[in-house]
Amino acid sequence: MQLKQIAAALSLSLGLTYGGYGLAADDAAAKPAGKRPPPQAGTEDLLARTVFQSLLGEFALQRGDAKLSSDAWTDLAQRTRDPKVLARATEIASFAHQYDRALELTELWLEVAPDSVKAKQAQSSLLIQTNRLDDLAPQMSALLEQDKPNIGSNLLHLNRMLGKLKDKKAIQSLVNRVASPYDDVPEAHFAMAQAAANVGDNLRALNETEKALQLRPDWEIAAIARSQLQSQQSVLTAIGSLSDFVEHNPAAHDARLALARLLITEKRYDEARTHFDRLLKDNPDSPEIIYPVAMLALQHGDKNVGRKQLEHLLTTDFPDKSSIHFFLGQLDQEEKKPEEALDHYQQVTTGEQYIAARSLAAQILVEQGQIDQARELLHNTRSTTASERTQLILTEAQLLREADRQSDAYTLLETALTSQPDNPELLYDAALTADRIGKPDLLEKHLKHLLEIKPEHAHALNALGYSWTERNIHLPEAHDLIAKALHLLPEDPFIMDSMGWVLFRQGKLTEALQTLENAYKLRADPEIAAHLGEVLWTANRKDDARRLLKDAAKANPDSQPLNDTIKKLLP
Repeated sequence: MQLKQIAAALSLSLGLTYGGYGLAADDAAAKPAGKRPPPQAGTEDLLARTVFQSLLGEFALQRGDAKLSSDAWTDLAQRTRDPKVLARATEIASFAHQYDRALELTELWLEVAPDSVKAKQAQSSLLIQTNRLDDLAPQMSALLEQDKPNIGSNLLHLNRMLGKLKDKKAIQSLVNRVASPYDDVPEAHFAMAQAAANVGDNLRALNETEKALQLRPDWEIAAIARSQLQSQQSVLTAIGSLSDFVEHNPAAHDARLALARLLITEKRYDEARTHFDRLLKDNPDSPEIIYPVAMLALQHGDKNVGRKQLEHLLTTDFPDKSSIHFFLGQLDQEEKKPEEALDHYQQVTTGEQYIAARSLAAQILVEQGQIDQARELLHNTRSTTASERTQLILTEAQLLREADRQSDAYTLLETALTSQPDNPELLYDAALTADRIGKPDLLEKHLKHLLEIKPEHAHALNALGYSWTERNIHLPEAHDLIAKALHLLPEDPFIMDSMGWVLFRQGKLTEALQTLENAYKLRADPEIAAHLGEVLWTANRKDDARRLLKDAAKANPDSQPLNDTIKKLLP
């Protein structure tokens, strides 16, 4: 390609003129080559130098030498004073982090083209990047005045444009300075409210939001923002203002949704559901409406509506389909539909419920007598954290215990402890499983190790104390351990049961009876009933004991501890 052709290509791209000799594409096309006026003296040299510098600048940029590129383009811009060259030079100087040079170029650009919006925008961006907010204010004001038809949207854009700056107080000052002249524009007050909220000045933010709503009473965004500010002081006030807004603007979808969510935080579920029902009527296929409607229905025990909405949600573009399958699986499991539940659980492939879904699926397989398939399912389950891996091991151990394979469960836990010897959850589960297979020495070993790691582990303290109590050994030490556990968890009925039982073993009948009665009031557990029944029997309240044990047996016919106590005490 000849030099003139290169120049023509560049001029077509940049729209350049050199020394009064037009090289723009429209000029070249308008005049036949043979009828052009002869070039002035020196034009060829100027053209050659111009082409060389522009090519040098671009090639340097492509090769990663931003400084050389900026030098070439800056020199070219200063010599040609062409707006497009100035624009390119400013862009490259900014890319090279030569912000002072870039600002100087924008000043020259505005000198050449004082009405150029692009030049003003470039200068504003550079002033923001260099944190020169005092210089920025008049520039932004000029831009706003120059684009009066879009004044509202431009004012709303202020805080987003300045968002990367760290000095939020300075931003507030700038926004106030730029927006305050537009007192009759609601977006100006909203911009000032946003800036105030960003520095924690909620009173000013609320006042400015109120002014915006006075100018534009049906402005939904401002109404929601006002409620968010109000909720920081009083959720009830926020609910009141949104309720009033929705009453006067019944089609305000987002405001109604915000109101419904606030009502949920206050546990005002019936009112929330009324608003969600209206939203669902107006937006029957909106996932953001369908999901909370389904959850509220399930929370109120309306499984039919909950299921219907969850199944509908699967037909929408709701992104978290896994969670929907998880909830549907739970519904099917509760309704004794194991095959349907299993199908849903197996479609949970991601998310927070993934591990839980796989565990529940394995549980169903065990109930169907497929223990090996259940274990294989757990072994093939992805785990990304140590906590998830531990959870899968604990689940497998539990399934083995339910399948009456206690020794296999203990072997699994013991193997896991070889690689995680200080894992509290594994130690505790291994201890309880060791007790089930009749190895109290291993129970003591694991619980003592656990208490070395976590001396305040209330359940470990209770388990060790209860084990000694059951075996009628180390009773003073057992009492101390259980007392410490009870201090940590004073309302735990099972720890209260242990305390009542150790008091009984120590011959403190009155204290034991009172403690066990309190425990049974909190939790009518069959094992607590067994202990309380035996203490009542020993206290010569045999009718009370007989009545308690029979009632408990009706409610819990498969409880081994309860049945053993009944055989022991009742003829």
